[in-house]
Amino acid sequence: MEIREGGAEDIPAILAMMDSAVEWLVAEGRTGQWGTEPFSSRSTSVDKIRETVGSGPTWIAEVDGEAAGAMTIASRPSPYIAPADEPEVFVRLLVTDSRFRGHGVGSALLAHAVEEARRQSVRLLRVDCYAGGEGRLVDYYRRNGFTPTETFDVNGWPGQVLAQRV
Repeated sequence: MEIREGGAEDIPAILAMMDSAVEWLVAEGRTGQWGTEPFSSRSTSVDKIRETVGSGPTWIAEVDGEAAGAMTIASRPSPYIAPADEPEVFVRLLVTDSRFRGHGVGSALLAHAVEEARRQSVRLLRVDCYAGGEGRLVDYYRRNGFTPTETFDVNGWPGQVLAQRV
């Protein structure tokens, strides 16, 4: 697996990853996180991906030269999360193409976020995620070294902020 810096030119691949993830979640009966419609078919979702990719460095994980996952980090959290009272690196986007589930793509990208925080001499790495679905996504981040901090709600969408000291 290779991790390379990405950018606006990767938005179509990122949208394809998002669509793939939505398709997998729907097949699993887990529609609360991202709904049932492909991201690429919703203009507001496309705009949000563009904004997120523009908010900070984007990293693309490739497996055998094929885009398998994406992550965007920023120095500030998403607008619905209060900033930390110290410098932070915030994972604004993390997605794995469902064809690469179980290959460690997301974990490799999160390990890269830890290295980026260290490179920037920032000691706090945070992420937010969907807290519904029996907490499966929260558990995923726990397995990757994060600790739950505060919860939040955005129009009925339950969320969890998690942090990791680096």
